[in-house]
Amino acid sequence: MKSYILLCLTFIIVFSFNSYAQDSKVAAGDKKYDNYAYIDAIKTYERVADKGYKSEDMFKKLGNSYYFNSNFDGAAKWYGELFAMNTSPEPEYYYRYAQSLKSTGQMDKANKILGEFNAKYKNDNRGKLYKEDVNYLDEIKANSGRYTIENAGINSKYSDYGSFVYDNKLYFASARDTGNFSQRKHKWTGEYFTNLYFADVDPATGSSAKVNKFKTSINTKFHESSPAFTKDGKTVYFTRNNYVNGKKGKDEEKITLIKIYKATLDNNGKWTNIIELPFNSDNYSVGHPALSPDEKTLYFASDMPGTIGQSDIYKVSINGDSYGPPQNLGNTINTEGKETFPYVTSENEIYFASDGHPGLGGLDVFVGKVEDNGTISSIQNVGGDINSPKDDFAYIIDPVSRHGYFSSNKDGGQGSDDIYKFLETRKLQCIQELNGIITDAQTGAVLARTKVTLYEGTTIKNTTISDANGYYSFVVECGKTYNVRAEKEEYTTREVSVIIGKLTGKTSLPIALEKSTCKVTIGDDLGKCFGIKMIYFDLDKSNIRMEAALDLEKILDVLNNNPTMKLDIRSHTDSRATHAYNQALSNRRAKSTIDWLVKNGVAKNRLTGKGYGETQLVNRCSDGVPCTEEEHQMNRRSEFIILNL
Repeated sequence: MKSYILLCLTFIIVFSFNSYAQDSKVAAGDKKYDNYAYIDAIKTYERVADKGYKSEDMFKKLGNSYYFNSNFDGAAKWYGELFAMNTSPEPEYYYRYAQSLKSTGQMDKANKILGEFNAKYKNDNRGKLYKEDVNYLDEIKANSGRYTIENAGINSKYSDYGSFVYDNKLYFASARDTGNFSQRKHKWTGEYFTNLYFADVDPATGSSAKVNKFKTSINTKFHESSPAFTKDGKTVYFTRNNYVNGKKGKDEEKITLIKIYKATLDNNGKWTNIIELPFNSDNYSVGHPALSPDEKTLYFASDMPGTIGQSDIYKVSINGDSYGPPQNLGNTINTEGKETFPYVTSENEIYFASDGHPGLGGLDVFVGKVEDNGTISSIQNVGGDINSPKDDFAYIIDPVSRHGYFSSNKDGGQGSDDIYKFLETRKLQCIQELNGIITDAQTGAVLARTKVTLYEGTTIKNTTISDANGYYSFVVECGKTYNVRAEKEEYTTREVSVIIGKLTGKTSLPIALEKSTCKVTIGDDLGKCFGIKMIYFDLDKSNIRMEAALDLEKILDVLNNNPTMKLDIRSHTDSRATHAYNQALSNRRAKSTIDWLVKNGVAKNRLTGKGYGETQLVNRCSDGVPCTEEEHQMNRRSEFIILNL
């Protein structure tokens, strides 16, 4: 635009706290197979931890179990143990620990954790865990093809731009020569200074009639543009060079910048009481006003101190004849480039022009969502119908009829800037369906009637129940990060983060849940309750290592809480040593395991066991068969087989 200063100017596991008792009335003998013991894993972990055993995985599970149940004292305790053991866990734990600390009044400590969080994970602004990696040209392409566009029929060979519709009249700025001998040309453009004009328009089609000059004292020998009328038509805000009451203001470099002025309509139909707004300055520009639908907020563009880029979009509150302090709308909308020409609709959308957001060149028109707290989110390029490699700006739209106008100096126009009318045939609404199937992590069986909750940050957005096929779905917004929490009785709650794409479509997020209690009976392996695949010993030795003691503490806790339970402890090796060596080694390890449990209080008559060496391989990896390390690992295992309940 040539004629005017634009201001373009995991896994997360929560254990339920249900406890189950054994049915003591079941008869002996074969009927014992119907008698089940329910192992409450979380209580076992706490008792093990209270004995001084340390494990990152255990502390995460303990902290999560309390956090998801809003017991922040317990969460803070166990997350604190996690951070004492590992000063750099995953980013999610920084956030949860800080939230837990805040909830327990430990603000200083919470701020310290958040400071560390921000320093280590600069791209994580809470709710946005990963940088989005979507090609912006794909987004522009997807957002195109939604308009029919025509010349507005009011353009001249000069610059015409900046529309506003009020009372079936289209107001705009123009540098056209009206034949007045006193017209002055702007030395930067070689065109006349812009004044305000209007034309009657057909509200149904947007078609315009004859252009008329807005004959009022609002127009001066300098630039006027960007009018914004109140709904009652008695007040208009507009942009003008720093000129009022016949006096021209200049900045420290002797340049006359632009300001926002207000005029009121008197009883005789004349615009009077033209005043500049109090947040104007001779030393920076303020322009392009836009009113919120309730007329309690005025949006505008400025390069005032505190601006992020060359010009930013600001807002002020309107309280009668007074105005609040200017507030920068923040770096979700403002960039190091130019943001200007805001326009806000009754659908909480803000349209604006920018050369800082990814576009097609020059200024492009973008739209964002005005959130309830006043922040701007979900910014999108409106597409290649409106936007071009040149400057495209000053977009306005009627949210009901979807008719509107924008300005551009794109190729094919009549003047240096032209006004185009459009009809939006399809709303820019990128919608995604987030769906998935809830299953049992061990069996793969679908889990019907699972409660599934959608979170954005810590705010619940929606809740549903999975159907008979374990299926759930939510309608979500494109480009956002959500957390999905699945909860079902007898299963551990799990929460998963997901980033939604920027293009309309579907995002699949299947969730597998682990059993929160372990249901065992005679013949089952108790070690599977706690994921114990192997009791670890030093190479070629049979003494109990710390890692082994941590797992054996879990077995010990179950035996102490189930005094009639008896176990057969079986140790297995792979086939890579001699048969005799493996047999002897597994015998020693089985005996060491039994000795440890007896030493810690288990009656010897409750335990049996022996080593099986390589005699019970679970796969093909016998002597001489080439196998991977993972395949050999499957054969090196420890089993705790329940003999009696």
